[in-house]
Amino acid sequence: MFNLKNTVSVVIGGNGVLGSAMAAALAEAGSKVAIVGRNMEKAGLVCGEIERGGGSAIPVQADATKKEELESALNKVLEWGGRIDTLVNASGTNSPTPFFELEMEEWDRIMDVNLKSVVLASQVFGKRMIEQGGGGSIINISSVSSEPPLSRVFTYSASKAGVNSVTQFLAREFAPHHVRVNAIIPGFFPAEQNKKILSPDRIESIMRHTPMNRFGTPEELKGTVVYLASPKASSFVTGALLRVDGGFGAMTI
Repeated sequence: MFNLKNTVSVVIGGNGVLGSAMAAALAEAGSKVAIVGRNMEKAGLVCGEIERGGGSAIPVQADATKKEELESALNKVLEWGGRIDTLVNASGTNSPTPFFELEMEEWDRIMDVNLKSVVLASQVFGKRMIEQGGGGSIINISSVSSEPPLSRVFTYSASKAGVNSVTQFLAREFAPHHVRVNAIIPGFFPAEQNKKILSPDRIESIMRHTPMNRFGTPEELKGTVVYLASPKASSFVTGALLRVDGGFGAMTI
């Protein structure tokens, strides 16, 4: 049910902490994986780890906020793997800038990386999935800050709320073509983009609001991404916003 052999997966932002763990999970399940990102050195390291584990992977350079670069990446992946079965949109960035100090340059940068990239990649790779037939799976990475928003991360929260909306809109649009679109809502998985806002008092607040009383580890996203990628395990799942948050979303006071 969770076998992904003879499939090709694209992980945009697959050279990040969470993206690389999800890419490894897809490879462990048998999928060939393309790691798409701007930093080819990091992408190459992720591919090396996958290959040492017996998987097949290729680094592909592209800025996910530029459609022409994503189209070039698509062509490279097709030359290598022949098709696209799974797309994971895992690019992300953040900033703790207070609202009244926020400049539109920063707003645009965060929105471009977190939301525009999802739209563009879904256009480029989603169109190919539809054209080739046979269905497919698009997995977007949202955040617990998307509903309701967290303090101190105004633009990030707004961008991730947009990811939720885009996910459910595309789920409806792509369903007749058997392409499923879902989002994972991770809780707190300390990575480069959120370490800067994790002060001791912030950590204390997070733990009080997380019933499991700990942070998540990247490996704890592996099962979820394989489940959503599998055409058998999640064949009737689309438009879902699936929480992996240690119970954070279940808390009120």
